Amino acid sequence: MKTLWLVFLTMALTGVAAIAFAGNSSATGPQTSNRSTWHPGFQLEVIVNGRRLEEYHARGRLYVEALKGAEYELRIYNPQPYRVAVALSVDGMNTIDARRTTAWNASKWVIEPYGSITVSGWQMSTQRARRFYFTSEQDSYGAKLGQTVNLGVISAVFFRETGSRPIPIVPGSKGRSSSDNQRQRSEAPSAGSGEALSRQPGTITQMPEEEYAATGIGRSVHNDVRWVQMDLDSRAAGQVTVRYEYYPALVRLGIAPRRHRPHDALSNREGATGFEDRRFSPEP
Repeated sequence: MKTLWLVFLTMALTGVAAIAFAGNSSATGPQTSNRSTWHPGFQLEVIVNGRRLEEYHARGRLYVEALKGAEYELRIYNPQPYRVAVALSVDGMNTIDARRTTAWNASKWVIEPYGSITVSGWQMSTQRARRFYFTSEQDSYGAKLGQTVNLGVISAVFFRETGSRPIPIVPGSKGRSSSDNQRQRSEAPSAGSGEALSRQPGTITQMPEEEYAATGIGRSVHNDVRWVQMDLDSRAAGQVTVRYEYYPALVRLGIAPRRHRPHDALSNREGATGFEDRRFSPEP
């Protein structure tokens, strides 16, 4: 399994260091945008069963439909010719150490130029993670840690490495341009089926109208990581924020359209008719 790289911040206004070595930053302080979705080419996708969840653009945000009980992954793309470090939070908690800090002070994931990483769970050690899955607020990891104020949000803030030379895209290279990223996103199949999926294959559950989505801490999986030293520009280079909710909540928010569901008994009854073209009663 490929080893992912992490960055550990030791001081709020200095560079980034692995373990205890601090670099320098030319900026005077961390600067981020108040916009909930600000991404000059950076991309964050929510993946279920290998497929990207359909995105809804509304209220200046990106929304996706959470699927009850389904494990999910976060796929993050860096379209820049520089290495970047990304602070990634789920339900307001850092995916590396579950702490709630500023994006600048957060431990970060490292992405190579034109590269991507996939984060599938909460990192528990240098070799182990526990999977993300959609669940109720009461069952969420945040509830277990007493952090329930920011449930239902996934956020990635990107910081560019300083002092590095840009790596150009050359013909035949494995570099990934932002246009390639966008084309793959538009061609990728959607996993938003409108049905709440259980983690047990072959079962479907119907969502209560007043249940809201959050992220649980699931099964343990092997995931190697190691710390590296980087100097970062303290000015954020981009930010992507995704809000997730179950389908009934998206409908009430006016984000997702209402749609007919085969298992909706009331909708079936509303479609009943009084007569059909039959001469006699059939045998049961």
